[in-house]
Amino acid sequence: MKKIVVIEDNTEMRENIQEILELANYQIKTAENGRAGVELVKKEMPDLVLCDIMMPELDGYGVLYYLSKNAETSAIPFIFLSAKAEKSDMRKGMTQGADDYLTKPFNEMELLDAIETRLKRSEAIKELASGRPNLDEFVRKTQSLEGLKELALNARTKLFTRKEQIFFEGDTPTFIYYVLEGKVRTYRVNDDGKEFVTELYSPGDYFGYFELLQDQPYTDYASALEDTKLALISRDEFFNVILANREVASSFMKLLANNILVREQELIELAYDTVRKRVANALVRLYDKYSESADNRFAMAISRDELASIVGTATESVIRILSEFKTDGWINVRGSMIEIVEIEKLKNFRF
Repeated sequence: MKKIVVIEDNTEMRENIQEILELANYQIKTAENGRAGVELVKKEMPDLVLCDIMMPELDGYGVLYYLSKNAETSAIPFIFLSAKAEKSDMRKGMTQGADDYLTKPFNEMELLDAIETRLKRSEAIKELASGRPNLDEFVRKTQSLEGLKELALNARTKLFTRKEQIFFEGDTPTFIYYVLEGKVRTYRVNDDGKEFVTELYSPGDYFGYFELLQDQPYTDYASALEDTKLALISRDEFFNVILANREVASSFMKLLANNILVREQELIELAYDTVRKRVANALVRLYDKYSESADNRFAMAISRDELASIVGTATESVIRILSEFKTDGWINVRGSMIEIVEIEKLKNFRF
């Protein structure tokens, strides 16, 4: 059951809204003024907030300000309720980060439709933040975010052949890259010229936003692992969407935090796991990223040098360990093609 906090100083209005929403199977918590409302939201962590604008002690704009500054409450969908209908009031509310604006008097269906729309959008945003986002799926689930829809439909596309560079370390970022077809890797090169893969991307992923958000040159290289088609979303278009939508901005902050945690785990594995374990992990990583099979079998053409750059070891070590895994019956090897036949054995490998 979704939980909604209603902040409204008019007792009759507050009780009417509560009755309507409880009949629609929502769990409702109420507050009679803005200051009490802020504390209630922090305590209850609802799925959505309905808030009047003109209230004693703290008005609706103040409520939105305090909730937006709190990391735990900043992404909660927020709908203003007001008797005012002037465009200037609506503009002020939306520019401060409100997700919608209902003008009193509103009917039951207007209220329920607004709430349902914002909750659906919020769920799509959470899916986006739970892992690498699939932009097509995200746009499909959030059709009211016209800016993102236009980015997906109108972005310029470019083809890259296998091993072709997409960008180099030190380049100034001008696009976010969205993978339409193919496979991409980002990697770094040490002083001895050895490569280490930092991330793998497949259709539905987009990359290059770290440096764009930080306004700094690329710290990685990016190249195509096979013939690849990318959509190029311009810097200005991306920031227009980020700056105009509080939910999208919040989701990207969560994405950055999530990816930092993943990188930290990979560094721990690199520091403490044996080379055999790291090769097994690399094969599992390729399987999890690129497998579309339902029978636990997966094959991919990848050079031993490329696999070594994922593992972070010498090519000769990778060749030797692949031979051992083949003898164990966990993989098959045919030229550059590696077929995984016992994924669970690789996942459960310890030493």
